[in-house]
Amino acid sequence: MFDSGFGGLTVARALIDLLPAEHLVYLGDTGRYPYGPRPQAEVRGFARQIIEYLVHHHGVKLVIVACNTAAATGLAELQEDVDVPLIGVIEPGVRSLALATQSGRVGVIGTVGTVASGAYQDAVATLAGDLKLTSVACPGLVEFVERGETQSDEVVRLAQQLLAPLREAEVDALLLGCTHYPFLARVLSDVMGRNVVLVSSADETAFAVRRRLQGTALARPPSAGPGRHYWCSSGDVAWFQELGRTLLGPELDEVHPVTWD
Repeated sequence: MFDSGFGGLTVARALIDLLPAEHLVYLGDTGRYPYGPRPQAEVRGFARQIIEYLVHHHGVKLVIVACNTAAATGLAELQEDVDVPLIGVIEPGVRSLALATQSGRVGVIGTVGTVASGAYQDAVATLAGDLKLTSVACPGLVEFVERGETQSDEVVRLAQQLLAPLREAEVDALLLGCTHYPFLARVLSDVMGRNVVLVSSADETAFAVRRRLQGTALARPPSAGPGRHYWCSSGDVAWFQELGRTLLGPELDEVHPVTWD
């Protein structure tokens, strides 16, 4: 699986807990984050390069695009280049959102690139067309997470400013449309109010992976023992190891460098 940085660790955590026998390779592209402000074509190029790296250098059997901005550039186009299945975080998140709402008024927050792509709007229209969706881009939140700054006064003030349209829309369920955002869950919940359900796609994505593997030759049997975890980063590996271990847990140990041509 891959992400622009640390956000996909929320999906990694869910996957390790749900499928402990599976081997996992995680690539955090911290050398090129954030993806959110970049043009879609550039992000799609990054995603294609990373997917090819994971397939050809690590022989992975499935790739989780654990980055909403990358997934929003179009999984179908990315799938054309590889023979292994790709699973994104957008559709699983929307399915969870539809189950969480009582009023039908829902929101999604994401990077500028994700929201501008219309991917969540399209997924809601396809999977849960009766919902009234308010979409809000949240520039700046990813950078707070990448600095390990998840509860500062500054991030609270930014969240209050960015989430105002969602409070005005009186949503009762909010999809965290970026895998970095669950690390800000306490701040986001305080700003939105306790009556608003925060929905993360991490758990539902892990369930989607299990459904895809279950009953196939791709699945690694639990009797084979615990899976191995391989962590790599295109940026500062010491920083990735320190912050990543804080965010994910003890499974994140040695981090390997990746360089792009």
